[in-house]
Amino acid sequence: MSTVDKSQVGLTERQYHIGIAPGEVSSVALLPGDPFRVPFVAEFLTDVREVAHNREHRTMTGWYKGRHITATSTGMGCPSTAIAVEELYRVGVTSVIRVGSSAGLQPGIAPGDLLVSEGSFRNDGTTDAYVPKGFPAVPDLGLTLALSRHAERLAAASGTRAHTGISASDDAFYAETPAWIAQLSGMGVLNVEMEASAMYVVARLRGMRAGMICACSSNLVDGASLYSEKNAALKDGWMRSIEAALETAVELEL
Repeated sequence: MSTVDKSQVGLTERQYHIGIAPGEVSSVALLPGDPFRVPFVAEFLTDVREVAHNREHRTMTGWYKGRHITATSTGMGCPSTAIAVEELYRVGVTSVIRVGSSAGLQPGIAPGDLLVSEGSFRNDGTTDAYVPKGFPAVPDLGLTLALSRHAERLAAASGTRAHTGISASDDAFYAETPAWIAQLSGMGVLNVEMEASAMYVVARLRGMRAGMICACSSNLVDGASLYSEKNAALKDGWMRSIEAALETAVELEL
């Protein structure tokens, strides 16, 4: 008997979880969490093709302004996100941009506003399996600056706002107590979501470029509830976040 080394298994094959083989996708992938938001990315693309849909991981490809683009859903949380990024790396993806939804933690952030992450507070368990606690979860600098520029432009054109700052990646959605939310806000954390820290750490370890731009779904300190009618603005924010990510991919030739 010999112990399986997962880092060496299936490197040139169709990937077990995302269902993609080398050569089927582009070098850059946009990563929504929800598989039903992958078609939102496809609305911007031409020559769209669905490559795979296995479990929470749905993948479509197409073209945007001359660049081949992939969109793959990660599912919710750091464990499935880490799997998606690992397997995308194995099939040739070199840059990933998360386009998701996130809750604001500072006053004045409104549903539909854009949130560009400058780094993630690792409040998850997945990244602890990869690196020590002191290891930072940070995006690629050039990619993040480009996302911020496009976010500012698109937000201004739509009468909304773009914000940049440190995000937090939590594991337990319903364990975010008022005390925890107040603590994050008091530390100046901009927003909280559930995937970025794993994406950043895995990407950094694999030599990939990574960034995140989210649309604000709610504001946990202003009382804009996740379930309120203000969430009608969220889809418009998603579409602006996707456009900013696509424009970044074109600008940087990802």
